[in-house]
Amino acid sequence: MNTIAYGIKNCDTIKKMKQWFATENIAYQFHDYRTDGLDLAQLETFEAALGWEAMVNKRGTTFRQLTTEQKADLNRETALQLMLEQPAMIKRPLLQHNNHYYLGFKPDQYNAIFLTK
Repeated sequence: MNTIAYGIKNCDTIKKMKQWFATENIAYQFHDYRTDGLDLAQLETFEAALGWEAMVNKRGTTFRQLTTEQKADLNRETALQLMLEQPAMIKRPLLQHNNHYYLGFKPDQYNAIFLTK
């Protein structure tokens, strides 16, 4: 099993996800965008699986601080560039598990991914 969770360590949702993994005793690797980096190839892989629209965290401070023009002109190219420059704009966590990708943390979803057979 290959599980990597991408995000930012001080995010509350990431903390909830980490607690869930610890409680369920599930091994995973955590990749912090700020300390471990993010490159365009990774971002394009995520986008191909999830779509750029789903990846943009529109509730977050980073998105809300964009200019009106940046928000109005948002498309695949501009969104990828902004997410590359400001990874906090990516919805968290971004989970890669057995070559499948998931966004966000919901215990029911994680139960279905990891605990049901």
